[in-house]
Amino acid sequence: MASTSDIKNGLCIKYNNDIYKIIEFLHVKPGKGPAFVRTKLRSLTNGKVLDNTFSAGHKIEEVRVENHKFQFLYPEGDEFHFMNTETFEQITLNKNILDSPDLLKEGENVMVSINTETDLPLSVDMPASVILEVTYAEPGIKGNTATNATKSATVETGATVNVPLFINEGDKIKIDTTTGSYMERVKE
Repeated sequence: MASTSDIKNGLCIKYNNDIYKIIEFLHVKPGKGPAFVRTKLRSLTNGKVLDNTFSAGHKIEEVRVENHKFQFLYPEGDEFHFMNTETFEQITLNKNILDSPDLLKEGENVMVSINTETDLPLSVDMPASVILEVTYAEPGIKGNTATNATKSATVETGATVNVPLFINEGDKIKIDTTTGSYMERVKE
């Protein structure tokens, strides 16, 4: 058993007969009254996000997880196929277990958290950013760059991202996987 002082991002806990991963937390010590921890939890079974507040010193049941490096092979409907890079064992995961499945390119390496008690995959941690090629972008209109004007562009995985007007088809761009937003153009 752990307590609220052990809470950190990425910690997996059992709560309300489900397994949740902590995606955000904030220790709050008000001037009047007891301290508490405000958390944002993501269910690892259905992907729903829940806001919860634990009082200071509250006991939480921690779930032991191991992280393994997997390579994304290919999508098949709502199923995504991955291969362990050490044992070459393949697993299939549902689309809702992934944070941003539309930014996942074939051959991309991810970290998969596996429950040590049941040997079932719990979550997939994407890299912080991915580099993808733009397959379709409307042409930018000259003289329309006085403000931070953006246009939508489609990348090689099929995802749509808002990009600055100077991005054209064939450009490679870096995308933040947590927000799905454009970061920069990559020169090669």
